[in-house]
Amino acid sequence: QVQLVESGGGLVQAGGSLRLSCAASRTTFSINDIGWFRQDPGKERELVAAIRRGGATNYADFAKGRFTISRDNVKNTVNLQMNSLKPEDTAVYCCNVVLWPRVPARPTWGQGTQVTVSS
Repeated sequence: QVQLVESGGGLVQAGGSLRLSCAASRTTFSINDIGWFRQDPGKERELVAAIRRGGATNYADFAKGRFTISRDNVKNTVNLQMNSLKPEDTAVYCCNVVLWPRVPARPTWGQGTQVTVSS
């Protein structure tokens, strides 16, 4: 069973930074491409960034230049460093296995982690 656990969200002022972490089992981490998605109430869920097992990345246009996705092969985590945050980045951020380059593979989602950016 695939299990992914998100952490690292919080409240930050515009222009600030947050680092999100998606923890996976060793098997899940080693065989899958993994991505970060976000959803704000009333809006559709959208891809933020994804990373392949080999390290190739894919970013949404709004994330390019501000966010960086990475894999930690020791801790089995996929991390999302978010800089220059804007109020419109406020959302619940979730991770999921990705059908490359942007389709979430699992129909169910975890609780995610709330990111709130104040103006």
